[in-house]
Amino acid sequence: MKPTVLQLSAILIPSIRDALAERFDLHRWFEVQDKPAFLAEHAARIRAVITGGHTGISRELMEQLPNLELITVNGVGTDAVDLAYARDRGIQVCATLGALTEDVADLAIGLLLSACRGIATSDRFVRSGQWASSPTPLAPLPLARQFSGMRIGIVGLGRVGRAVAVRAAAFGCPIAYTDLSAINDVPYEFVPSLLALAARSDALIVAAAADQAEGIIDAAVLKALGPEGYLINIARGKLVNEPDLLQALAAGTIAGAGLDVFAAEPNVPTALFANEAVVLQPHRASATVQTRTRMGQMVIASLDAVFAGQVPAGKVV
Repeated sequence: MKPTVLQLSAILIPSIRDALAERFDLHRWFEVQDKPAFLAEHAARIRAVITGGHTGISRELMEQLPNLELITVNGVGTDAVDLAYARDRGIQVCATLGALTEDVADLAIGLLLSACRGIATSDRFVRSGQWASSPTPLAPLPLARQFSGMRIGIVGLGRVGRAVAVRAAAFGCPIAYTDLSAINDVPYEFVPSLLALAARSDALIVAAAADQAEGIIDAAVLKALGPEGYLINIARGKLVNEPDLLQALAAGTIAGAGLDVFAAEPNVPTALFANEAVVLQPHRASATVQTRTRMGQMVIASLDAVFAGQVPAGKVV
């Protein structure tokens, strides 16, 4: 008999969907209309849950799955999973660690380039027909900010932070970082204080894990970043104090921002919509065919490992 698996969030890659359906007795929670009735019939047979980093799984649902062995996160964030409860229950939790790194780092640089060079604004300028009616494109559009050589501060030098640093260094950007402690095997300068890092950076790129942090990018950090500084967030929305960011953007305390994540997704503060100094993305840093395929393959490998009595790769708990 195939192991019963509950899938909490959609997977977009057809080959991964097909492989899951072929290998497991798969139930898509997001398609279930009568969830209490479903649990009454199937809960005792569910051995694993597939979820996403943003979706996670509630403790309430975990408590209703008495034979749950594995929660496999199709992503890297585990802050939406009660890890302490999972540990107490002996439920293994794993994530697709490493699969997202390159794409997330790519988008971080893309957001910064777009914010500095006004790429999205210029695109709208051309598409709206304003270029044809303007004597010169420089009249209605402000001059952009050069990206090459900017002083880059990275908040969190994990896998993504390191990949961002490699990319930024290729543009001749001096790199400094802050983390819980200095990291010995990197050539970048460690700055213990986030406030000090912001003060010496032209762009602050947030790449830290968010499991135990919230609102660390606040008014003081943004003031230190300064009126010529840019904030890029490809980590978690809750790491930025959004009211402080809105105020800083409105007041010109910082020059601009590139945001892929928000505190209450998919609800984005409407004050950002008309602000041309901000580039917005709908939490899509890992949204390429290549990365999502790798992630799906890692999810399947984790399921296979646990059902074979082995320890899955990417195990967090």
